[in-house]
Amino acid sequence: MKGSDAEQVAVSYLQSHRLTLVAKNYHCRFGEIDLIMRDGATLVFVEVRMRANEFFGGAAASITPAKQAKLLHTARHYLSELNTEPPCRFDALLLTGADGKKIEWIKNAFGE
Repeated sequence: MKGSDAEQVAVSYLQSHRLTLVAKNYHCRFGEIDLIMRDGATLVFVEVRMRANEFFGGAAASITPAKQAKLLHTARHYLSELNTEPPCRFDALLLTGADGKKIEWIKNAFGE
């Protein structure tokens, strides 16, 4: 499964849980955010990670402190373009297995 396929699985999964898609692959000079979704009034920045197996800590371990810092910086840039700043959170959607069938959604995975 390619990264774009994993992101589409993530979008479908989150939409089935009543989140709405705002943007895919938002990028700026600081980095990229895979998905920006809305959960009610909350803006949700979603990092999608796919791993064929759980060796070396699996998908969750791949979201390092350096990656988190990059995501925070990119999210700040996105928010600076809005008129008002809504409540926000950072979620991780982890897909495991060659087909990505095992899905783990971690709400408030990290933050400031």
